[in-house]
Amino acid sequence: MDKIIGRNLRLLREANRFTQEQVAECLGITRSAYSNYELGEREMPIDVLERAADLLGIELDMFFEGDEKKVRSMMACAFRIDELNATDLAQIADFKRIVKNYLKMNNLLTE
Repeated sequence: MDKIIGRNLRLLREANRFTQEQVAECLGITRSAYSNYELGEREMPIDVLERAADLLGIELDMFFEGDEKKVRSMMACAFRIDELNATDLAQIADFKRIVKNYLKMNNLLTE
């Protein structure tokens, strides 16, 4: 399972054009710890995984998705911006969390 999570982390990080260093800083962990998560060598704590989901603009369960095509379809929120600092990344994560919650509420209202 850690290999699937790691693959999905890498795909989504690269789609957003974030470096491992940027993501690690935003998540409050070291780059080497983040690298181990991407490689599937360590299990990522759920609180860190939740923050990563916000930053990457996905639902938490998408990290566990085995179908790479489904993961790639979730890359609609990928921002392609260079030279972001930790504050910028935190604001992007907050914004993406708002968008995800809006989409969830909208789906509930239209069911």
